[in-house]
Amino acid sequence: MLLPPPCTSRYKLKAVIPHSLRGPQPAGWRCRNECGMTTSSGFSLVELSIVLVILGLLVGGVLTGQSLIRAAELRSVTTELQKFQAATNTFRDKYFALPGDMTNAQSFWGVAHATAATCVTTASSSALTCNGNGDGIILPSTGSNESYRFWQHLANAGLIEGQYDGISHGSAVIFATASTADNSPKSKISNAYWFVFNWPSLSAVGGLFDGIYNNYLLVGALVADSYPAASVFKPEELWNIDTKVDDGKPAVGKLVVGANGGLSTCTTATGTAAAQAATLTADYLLTSTSKTCAAIFRQIF
Repeated sequence: MLLPPPCTSRYKLKAVIPHSLRGPQPAGWRCRNECGMTTSSGFSLVELSIVLVILGLLVGGVLTGQSLIRAAELRSVTTELQKFQAATNTFRDKYFALPGDMTNAQSFWGVAHATAATCVTTASSSALTCNGNGDGIILPSTGSNESYRFWQHLANAGLIEGQYDGISHGSAVIFATASTADNSPKSKISNAYWFVFNWPSLSAVGGLFDGIYNNYLLVGALVADSYPAASVFKPEELWNIDTKVDDGKPAVGKLVVGANGGLSTCTTATGTAAAQAATLTADYLLTSTSKTCAAIFRQIF
């Protein structure tokens, strides 16, 4: 008597789905072999390996892209600084005064308000402006908030882009320095804005090194009812910029550190706030990977 041939593992491509839907066998279809047993088709190790390689390439590409974007942001700081320096110098050559500080700004761009004490709190939606006091120092005064009219005057002169309302947005509007997107130019650094002010000399001030600042530019993140002093740089990032444009030291030179979380978070200065401020030999805290620094360019014009 002849016996039937033994069962083999060869599949008959009959999927357990309606005949009309049959097509190429994708992974996961249930099929029957010659012995009538139901089996499942899955991914092979090679296929899984290929998927993992592709995922790894995608993740690596995203991380590389983020690094390139950040590098471009950091390079923009120097570019923006040079742009504002050049704009200010051009303005001074043309109008014989610093922007924000010029005493005859209203003669060129019109009167935001005829009363000086009211002009300082009058927001501008056009070129109408306030006069500064002409002392060569960029500070809020009783007639104009020079720190914010500075940007408006530069824009009015066509030397920078944007429109700025020229007033503080803090609770104490005459002498306050509360920055917002309405009165200050945004940096390409994420969440950062530029600010201009004057400190003749500082000593034992928390978050700032002792020294002479005079008219300076600062770039940092916005702080409610204050100037943009919040940290936007990692110590290594700001050290890299400092090394390229100045001396690579956080407490001396043109570029110095501001750290609203305390100088010890961005530099090697330690001790009390006053002791940290006096540590002019401090270095950048390059072991830190947190954004703990803001940048201040002193005696800039």
